[in-house]
Amino acid sequence: MLPKLIVTVLLVGIVISLFSALFFMLKDTSKSKRTVRALTARVGLQVALIVFLLLATMMGWIHPHGIGG
Repeated sequence: MLPKLIVTVLLVGIVISLFSALFFMLKDTSKSKRTVRALTARVGLQVALIVFLLLATMMGWIHPHGIGG
């Protein structure tokens, strides 16, 4: 149950970061770097998700299956 929760939290964080970057890109008129920071956070969360999925698969916490399996 915990691995599914971690994956869900990371995915929600990725989506929130992506939409915050979109908001900053459209509404921010100054030369601030908030868009870059939001996109950097998104990339970091994606890397963390991939590393966690690889680790969880190797440790046997999650098991990959095919479609309909």
